[in-house]
Amino acid sequence: MGALITVLKEHIKGFYLINRLAQFELKIANHNNYLGMAWELINPLIQILVYWFVFGFGIRTNAPVDGIPFIYWMLVGISMWFFINQGILDGTRSIVSKYNQVAKMNFPLSIIPTYTVTAKLYGHLVLLLIIFIFCVASGIYPTIHIIQLLLYVPFAYIFTCAVAFVTSTLGVLIRDTQMLMQALMRVLFYASPILWVAKPGSIVQKILMLNPIYFIAEAYRAALLYHKWYFIEHWELALYNVFIVLFLFFVGSILHMRYRDQFADFM
Repeated sequence: MGALITVLKEHIKGFYLINRLAQFELKIANHNNYLGMAWELINPLIQILVYWFVFGFGIRTNAPVDGIPFIYWMLVGISMWFFINQGILDGTRSIVSKYNQVAKMNFPLSIIPTYTVTAKLYGHLVLLLIIFIFCVASGIYPTIHIIQLLLYVPFAYIFTCAVAFVTSTLGVLIRDTQMLMQALMRVLFYASPILWVAKPGSIVQKILMLNPIYFIAEAYRAALLYHKWYFIEHWELALYNVFIVLFLFFVGSILHMRYRDQFADFM
């Protein structure tokens, strides 16, 4: 418990620093590109077009999902995936790639994965806004249920930070962690309701529901498309995912505090 409290104190104290470093990280990642930070949106948009063509027209013949046109259903789910996927992968290698820059400074190492994930959050918010405008322009108007995004977006962010907090330490101790996470995220992409739907009530759906990505994707859709109170209708699933996040933070805090004084030995 002491490790978790220490990490939380470092994050509270370094709140301003996390945001400043996240903005700097975003600029540095795109400063050599002619289009600059526009690539934070161009890349996902290109991938969206590819997935829509392959899964929308090719596999599903653009059939609607629960009365929602496939393109909107896919857009809302995949916008969340781009953020979580890139946030976890960048967060996994964050300490390994940035440790030498701060090794000789009095720097709170626990915030490195957090500001790396935060840098990806900005692009996610812009993409989510574009999708919202696209839905409205197409006749899918928001209702009061959209305020749930004030819960779901922070939850997606906290979940991503929690996973990155565990994997960033493991990435220092075991260098194969990065490759393992890349493979795992590919599996999770197709094991999540992002491009396809499991039969309601089937054993496949029940297994998929154990994946936190399932809850986040469906929660986003409930807020924007289905106009339902997802966290109320599925309160057991919501509590399960909250527990998963708390567990990951607890484990990540213990691992981080246990080994961070030895990071230099593993580099």
